[in-house]
Amino acid sequence: MRIGVVTGGDAHLVRRIDEAIGDEVERATNDDPRAVLDANPSVVVAPGEAAVTGLVRAGVSVPILPVGAGPGLESVPESDVELGIEDLLAEEWTTRNRPLLSASVGGNRVADALFDATLVTSEPARISEYSVRADGEFVDQFRADATVVATPAGSRGYARNAGGPVVQLGTEVVSVVPVAPFAIHVDDWVLRDPVTLAVERDEDAVVLLADDREVCPVEPHEPVEMAFDGTVELASVDASRSFFA
Repeated sequence: MRIGVVTGGDAHLVRRIDEAIGDEVERATNDDPRAVLDANPSVVVAPGEAAVTGLVRAGVSVPILPVGAGPGLESVPESDVELGIEDLLAEEWTTRNRPLLSASVGGNRVADALFDATLVTSEPARISEYSVRADGEFVDQFRADATVVATPAGSRGYARNAGGPVVQLGTEVVSVVPVAPFAIHVDDWVLRDPVTLAVERDEDAVVLLADDREVCPVEPHEPVEMAFDGTVELASVDASRSFFA
């Protein structure tokens, strides 16, 4: 077994992972996720959420063991990292698939997201007007700071902080949540894909975010379609926390 480790992020956590793996196991370590994958590991240890999303952007096709990456990924808590690595080395682990949300702007696929995709004004403290459609049917139109579309894994993160529901894994639906809406009563929704967002006013510039990075600007009335397409395989050990913990 060759184990890959993405070394960016928390240096102390990375050091604990390295010590737990020991000197007798072949490994590939780098702060660049693509360089780790180029070394053809059997499994990759990803300390922190940013390491996981970096692997997704790099086109990962092997299992990922998330460590300290939050409950949305059922990751190994930092306190149990040695136990998690011990099970990994003993090959006492299983795998679980988590869906990727593809984002297409004007019909062109521009990004994949494991957690969420968001339309937001590029200038802080500005609002815009957004519309939501589900499978071609009009859902609503509203003014807000942003609109986030979250996968079940992402429903434990930014979408939840914005007031959205926690969506059970495996349900193949997304949560759509207005962020700081400019009205007293605005719904959020649990919808089947594809979901299409659009900017309805030519006021402030709006950009698309996928997970933790900015992807591209979005022009007024330009359709942004979100749909499940592809999966990421996660490694699960006894120390992996529950999604609902």
